[in-house]
Amino acid sequence: MRKMSALLAIFALGVVACGKSSNEPGGSSSSGMPPADLVLLNGNIATVDPALGTVEALAVNDYTVTAVGTSDEIAAYVGPETRVIELQGRFVMPGFIEGHGHFMSLGRAKQILDLSTVKNWDQVVSMVAVAVDKAKPGEWIFGRGWHQDKWDSVPADAVDGVPTNDTLNKVSPDNPVLLGHASGHAAFANDAALEAGSVDDDTADPAGGTIVRTDEGRATGLLRETAQRLINDAINVYNGRLTPEETERIDRERVMLASNEALRFGVTSFHDAGATFETIDFFKELEEEGALPIRLYVMVRRATNEEMDEMLPFYRMTAEGNDFLTVRSIKRQIDGALGAHGAWL
Repeated sequence: MRKMSALLAIFALGVVACGKSSNEPGGSSSSGMPPADLVLLNGNIATVDPALGTVEALAVNDYTVTAVGTSDEIAAYVGPETRVIELQGRFVMPGFIEGHGHFMSLGRAKQILDLSTVKNWDQVVSMVAVAVDKAKPGEWIFGRGWHQDKWDSVPADAVDGVPTNDTLNKVSPDNPVLLGHASGHAAFANDAALEAGSVDDDTADPAGGTIVRTDEGRATGLLRETAQRLINDAINVYNGRLTPEETERIDRERVMLASNEALRFGVTSFHDAGATFETIDFFKELEEEGALPIRLYVMVRRATNEEMDEMLPFYRMTAEGNDFLTVRSIKRQIDGALGAHGAWL
């Protein structure tokens, strides 16, 4: 796992994987150079170093590029245990770094309804209807990715560009539904989800959040910023049905789904903008197993100031293990987001 991860941490997976790989034993040069863990040959490799320019080949040892040059020169680094990838002229470049993302949320988004490409509200309702047909009564249905500014039409009953949940209620009377906004700063709930969270027309807006309402005062289903948390207890109760083993399986699947999605676009390092101490413990476990496919730079989030003071000294991690896990920042929010109309503007 780590030998492939060393490659992924340097180069875009989708490009490199096009080449043929071989683990056939190779000789070493008369110079006696130590054999590399990984060698790429016969490619078009952008070093992004003006002094080096483009090269044919490179060698990697202990997660570090140790040599670049012609294929003949780098062949000297091939030993019995070296993995060799014949690029056959294909292009290779250093991997991209995601500057701000939410790693576990990215994986979760692949497990639930993907609403990122819907063209209008009717498509959202149709996707939920299909999910309801496959679900048991009472089973929660989650989705994420919708953005009202991307729709080709504004619903007739829209409040600030977003509809009421009437049409959603018709297709999901017995299933709580919660659909996250693309920004993560809002969510849309049907009446069953609002009821599960004890949210009604008379529920007061929480500090830092808004229960969006019609002019008549009826809750539309849209929950902005901290108002999303009003339903968290109900979701936690629902998730409590899972055994610890099932929860870990789901979390590990999320890591793989998030990693695959990032690597698909050549992202090999990821700034995770907010993880709990518990999630960081999970990342550290994976790193120690060699099961983190990409490098994570994690910000600590969702802890009180008192918890931060107590716990941060134990969670500062600089290049943990083989440089696949770094924790050296925190995240705090003082305002909402523009896309979800939660910002104070």
